[in-house]
Amino acid sequence: MTAETDLLQHVRDVLRTDTSIGFDEASIVLVLSDGSLLIDGEVADVSVKRRLLRIAAGVVTPRPIIDRLHVKPAQPMQDGMIGDLVRDALIEEPALATCRIRVWAKGRPELMQAPPSATGAIDIRVEDGVVTLDGDVAGLGQKRLAGALAWWVPGSRDVVNGLGISPPEEDSDAEITDAVRLVLEKDPFVNPDQIRVTTRDATVTLDGLVPTVSERDMAEHDAWYVFGVENVVNRIAVG
Repeated sequence: MTAETDLLQHVRDVLRTDTSIGFDEASIVLVLSDGSLLIDGEVADVSVKRRLLRIAAGVVTPRPIIDRLHVKPAQPMQDGMIGDLVRDALIEEPALATCRIRVWAKGRPELMQAPPSATGAIDIRVEDGVVTLDGDVAGLGQKRLAGALAWWVPGSRDVVNGLGISPPEEDSDAEITDAVRLVLEKDPFVNPDQIRVTTRDATVTLDGLVPTVSERDMAEHDAWYVFGVENVVNRIAVG
């Protein structure tokens, strides 16, 4: 066996130790290419995707990872419908009312929102269920909220949040905590009053009590949707 074959087998073995990932059932493909680890496949939800990438990175560092993992969509949709729903979600969000919003289709942008004194710009592209957000917004809060809204669209298989911040803004654990709290408040299926959020070194911890397992899982997914979150520890009890 070569060194690369040994490394790939080691990555597989480590991923199999986390039973929540379901490595073998997900038919995940690992390939070493030009010094990078390419990970391809479809997983059950965003928490599995993010945990899998985090574990793999810990094994192959300093090799870079090429992420081609997708999340199984809650509802299969055509790219055009996904783009329309992302557009509607961003336009209907008051915190993004000052942003110019365009949707790209067939290589051309279509202007959807043009406030007279725009303080940001968001371009939406969708390809094979993957939503890409480009442009610049006025703060990390807008960037993170736009990304979460795109994730909430049932057909989204992944969200690439490429929004820049203008002027530049320093990030912090407090900023991440505020963003997670805001996303929980926006989620109609989660009661944020029952959940406490803390962040340390970009690891978000959720505490509290909710009535159902589904609400507990949705709260965790909301935290994972927030740009900049490196890990989520879900200590929410159900009862």
